[in-house]
Order: sequence, then structure tokens, then C-alpha cells
Amino acid sequence: MKLTLRLHLSGLMMGLLLVLLTAFSASARTRRACDDEKAPVAAKKATVLRGRASWYGREHQGMRTSNGERFDRNKYTCAHKTLPFGTKLRVSNPETGKAVVVRVTDRGPFRHQRILDLAEVAARPLGIVTHGAVSVVAQVVDPSTPLGPTDVPEDLALLAADSTITADVHTNILPGTTEAADVAVTPEPAATFVIQAGTFGDPRNARAVMDKIQSVEPKLLVTTVATTTAEGRALNRVVVGRFATQAEADEVRLRLARVGVAGLVRQGENL
Repeated sequence: MKLTLRLHLSGLMMGLLLVLLTAFSASARTRRACDDEKAPVAAKKATVLRGRASWYGREHQGMRTSNGERFDRNKYTCAHKTLPFGTKLRVSNPETGKAVVVRVTDRGPFRHQRILDLAEVAARPLGIVTHGAVSVVAQVVDPSTPLGPTDVPEDLALLAADSTITADVHTNILPGTTEAADVAVTPEPAATFVIQAGTFGDPRNARAVMDKIQSVEPKLLVTTVATTTAEGRALNRVVVGRFATQAEADEVRLRLARVGVAGLVRQGENL
């Protein structure tokens, strides 16, 4: 009788133990499932950047980048402050609906309201070469993603507008810089000022001035505007830049004057 009772009690204890183990296992699975559901959100936050992107070109051609490679303005590369070398980013311009995939090979840019510096070939489709800097959305993509022009993400409008999915992935902030300024989306300024750098009857003279300006200031936008006088004489005006303020235009005008290019700041493009 005692043996039967002990066996009965032993069976009850084993049953209770199995119930407890089953409940603990189910709870652990539930916690893991919850963690797995949260993981994609966290990953999304860690791989999306918004901010201003600028560019660099032939003035750096052939120079060593931070990872030891030679810079080539015709390759789809970029500079970022902290992302590991080799990281691939899909960089999109929400205003134009254009996107490119680039690879991080360099460090920078080290100035406010810049999160990326793109090589010239990558910057051109996004309109960065024309404007100097534009607001972009950058996402870390799979290492196997091909470099070059690509489609923008389907949720680009959401990524561009929703600050809650923009992560602060910068960890090394230089003294005197403000990281918040770098990741803030800043609307493009209205460009209303230009520099008139000469008027020429011979287009070859206009071309010579343009080449001189671009040799010392390769990031400036330099164009010619063809006009005709009342007497029917053709003229070629060399026009430099698109500037939001007269002060910005004056600063560039003074730089050009120091290298022998005289200019006059004008408002508007119709000269």
C-alpha cells in the first residue's frame, strides 16, 4: 500500500514537473518570437539615413582614399564618417526619383549638414553636381547589390518624411560639429543669384574663361548664355553658379577675382 502511494505521488510530481517545463519552454518561445518581430524594426532604424549629400570630383582624382584605394570620380563610391569600408548604400533623391548604389571607401564629409560625399559619376544622376548638395535618403543594402543607377525604394516618400525611422548611426563626432545638423532634412534653398563672368563675341573666348574657372573651382556650375544684340550681334555670357544669397555669390566672386576672373553678381538667370 505504501509502495503504491509513493509511486502515485512520484507520478504526480513528474507530471507537475513536465507541466512546468512545458510552460517555461512556451514562454521562452513567445519571448523569442516577440524579439524576432521587433528585430526588423530595429534593423530598419540602424540602416536608414537622411540628410544632405555633396560630391567630389577631378580635384581628388587619383588621391588615396581613407581605405587605401585611389579615388576615381568615375566609380560609384562615397565618403561617410563612420560606416565600415565596403558598406553599400542606396542613395535616393526624393525630389527627382533617382537613385544610385555606392560603396563606402572614404571618410567625410566633416562639415555641418553633410552626411555623404559622392564621387562625381554617382552624384550626377541625383542632381548633386548641379546644386552642390541635395537632401537624400540613404539605406544600407546587401553587399551583393550591383553598383550604379537603380530604382528608388517603394516607400521613399515615407523614408524621406518620417523622422522616426532615421537613425543616428554616427559614433565618432568631431569636436565643434553638431550631429543633429547633419541628419536634419534641410529644404533646397531657392537659387536666385549668379555671377556673370564676362561677355564675349567669340565663343572660344567664353570657353577659355569657363575652362579656367573649372580648373580652379571644379565644383562650380559654369554655363554660357547665348544672346543677340539689337544689331543682331551674337554674344556669349559666362554664368557661374546658382546661389541662394548675394553673400554666397560675393564670396565666390572674390575667390574668382583672386585668380584673375572678374565677375559681377546678378539676381536671376536672365542676364
